[in-house]
Amino acid sequence: MALKLLLAGMASVALAAPNRRADAQPPVIAANCDHLALKAAPINPDWIIRGTPLARIGEHSQSGDEASLTAVWDCTAGEFRWFFGWDETVVIQEGEVHVTAEDGVQRLLKAGDIAYFRQGTWSTWRVDTYVRKVAFLRKPFPEPLATLYRIRNALRRGKYSAL
Repeated sequence: MALKLLLAGMASVALAAPNRRADAQPPVIAANCDHLALKAAPINPDWIIRGTPLARIGEHSQSGDEASLTAVWDCTAGEFRWFFGWDETVVIQEGEVHVTAEDGVQRLLKAGDIAYFRQGTWSTWRVDTYVRKVAFLRKPFPEPLATLYRIRNALRRGKYSAL
């Protein structure tokens, strides 16, 4: 029990500690999506099912600890598989995309829609003409650290006040 409290306390201190590199970044980063410089972001040719989709990406911002990233991504017509290496939340800004998840569920995402894709999953994307999204990417914590983080949160909520 004492070890659990010690580990939870250490995790809490580590997570609450200010990031020294954060001082080098401005407190607010703002840009109009239409004015971000987009560069080629080729889709892995092995993932392309149909067509010749051309994708581009423009990085907006990255957290000081490099665990999260915000970017604008667009793509022309085509169909392809996509692997999500990070947790990713997207907001479709323009156009639409037909997404088929690993479980076979199909969704049409169009301007204004929000979707979340879990790290380590695949989906099939079919873009009939064009799609542009804002993507919020986050690297999940490694499992031991994630467990400590969950313990810390539970302790804060009083679920384990008997410990």
